[in-house]
Amino acid sequence: MAALIQWAKAHLLDGPHRLGPLRTGVLMVQLTGLIVCLHMTEVLLWAWFYRWKCFVTWESAFYFSATSYSTIGRGDPVLPSMWRMVDPVESLTGVLMCGVSASLLFAIVTHLVVRDRRAKLEK
Repeated sequence: MAALIQWAKAHLLDGPHRLGPLRTGVLMVQLTGLIVCLHMTEVLLWAWFYRWKCFVTWESAFYFSATSYSTIGRGDPVLPSMWRMVDPVESLTGVLMCGVSASLLFAIVTHLVVRDRRAKLEK
């Protein structure tokens, strides 16, 4: 996520030119897709840990990780008692990272709107 923020700062803050509605829409779809991929990567990292320490199958580990990260929190499967405190940590991480992602997208949209207005006024 930090690398994505640095990329956005380097590529979106410079230049007074407008991107236009099509390029802006494509940019937002690409950024949103990249953010979803980053979230899925984090879910997979948590699933790897659960597969290593807690569950016999990848399906159970991924399912548990995805429901915890998204804070759905189904009751099946259940972590062994030794690892139960890891579940709220993953849920909190998911909530915080989704908040950061939404904030980043909002900041980028705001910046693009302001830049378009500035470019219109300069013409």
